[in-house]
Amino acid sequence: MIVILKQNPDKSQLNNLVSWLNGKGIDVHPTVGSTQTILGLVGDTTHLDIDLISALDIVEAVRRVQEPYKNANRKFHPDDTVIKVGDAIIGGGNLTLIAGPCSVESEEQIVDIAKKVKESGATILRGGAFKPRTSPYSFQGMRGEGLRLLSLAKKLTGLPIVTEIMDISQLELFDDVDIIQVGARNMQNFELLKELGKANKPILLKRGLSSTYEELLMSAEYIMAGGNEQVILCERGIRTFETYTRNTLDISSIPVLKQLSHLPVVIDPSHSAGRADLVPALSCAAVAAGADGLIIEVHNDPAHALCDGPQSIRPEAFDKLAKKLWKVSEITKLGGND
Repeated sequence: MIVILKQNPDKSQLNNLVSWLNGKGIDVHPTVGSTQTILGLVGDTTHLDIDLISALDIVEAVRRVQEPYKNANRKFHPDDTVIKVGDAIIGGGNLTLIAGPCSVESEEQIVDIAKKVKESGATILRGGAFKPRTSPYSFQGMRGEGLRLLSLAKKLTGLPIVTEIMDISQLELFDDVDIIQVGARNMQNFELLKELGKANKPILLKRGLSSTYEELLMSAEYIMAGGNEQVILCERGIRTFETYTRNTLDISSIPVLKQLSHLPVVIDPSHSAGRADLVPALSCAAVAAGADGLIIEVHNDPAHALCDGPQSIRPEAFDKLAKKLWKVSEITKLGGND
């Protein structure tokens, strides 16, 4: 349920209303927008008298929200959520480029790539320290050492870092990580999501391989219900019958998720395609569709990468692509997303 307040509501009446709702076991989440203030009511609202609340002088309207996700719902929070990490701003009409290798392999590798993607306009560095792999015999990442090297690259370049967490037990190792990534396989690891709800840093939540929009938003709800409202949704491709590409990029997820939720939407064209030659086209399509950012795999020697080399582009290709993406972004802003 949401309660839409009239402009400049009386503070005393508002405090009384909030106290009354809290006494009924309802959590109240106020959102102050540019034109109105909305109270998002979370809990069992079935016993609340809508007519009674509507009759209050400070109340404009009361509406029930049918969707099971509340905090992530745009009805609760009409304005876009904007997340700031270092110099990067995610959401609110900004285009954020996140770039780096699939896996951290050495100090020379991660530092070199970090410097080059920053020169090309990336404002966040990505890199895997813990790698979930289908085969137990594949490279699993450098783990703690990988995190140390990411921190070194951050120190040398000033780029905030995003990397994937695999298990709750690893959380204490992520103190220097700026954005914690939850991979597609862990999207419904609800115990992990609950713990991340207590974290005081943004969470990049990737859509599961076969998950619906509602399931993705419900996973975001787990994090937000714990008190952490800094959630970034990431579309990384879904599994379909097509085998030519690694996954199928669901471009429609961008306008749909933006319609349903106020959270930023980032696209991963690298995992979507699984092919470096398709990354530029998919990236441009995502920006044109209104994506708030892209997370792109960049490697200085893809042929010898320890993980996902075929889908990684070289730094010089990223530089060329970044220039094109800024142009697409500007054209999209001029013409709108209609």
